[in-house]
Amino acid sequence: MLSLVVLFATALLAATLIPAQSEAVLMALLLAKQHPVWLLLTVATAGNVLGSVVNWAIGRFLTRFSGRSWFPASPAALARAEAWYARWGRWSLLGSWLPIVGDPLTVIAGTLGEPLWRFLPVVTLAKGGRYVVLALAAPALGG
Repeated sequence: MLSLVVLFATALLAATLIPAQSEAVLMALLLAKQHPVWLLLTVATAGNVLGSVVNWAIGRFLTRFSGRSWFPASPAALARAEAWYARWGRWSLLGSWLPIVGDPLTVIAGTLGEPLWRFLPVVTLAKGGRYVVLALAAPALGG
């Protein structure tokens, strides 16, 4: 049970701007074969999606302060992000699993007002898909 809590927490943190290695934890648990694969995938995906929702909420909250000097993005940067998101929209969230760019994508989605009900399915597909690929690779890595 503790291993599932650690997996969930690591996956949640990994989806935020805080670095964590949920893939390594998932792979170790897959190779240990102490839990059903479906359970590990569900826990990892749930934690990672929740972390992305935290990013989305931060983006939604931060927009109130966009005119302040300490705001992390300039008006020009926000305009570029809006233009980019207008072109690619919610489908860009399929890249939310990518290192470096994935987490900021989820913040941008919140900042630019992507509705949560449209955000969740795309991010869940992306995040869950990554973990499924890892589970499929586990046997080749010694599972």
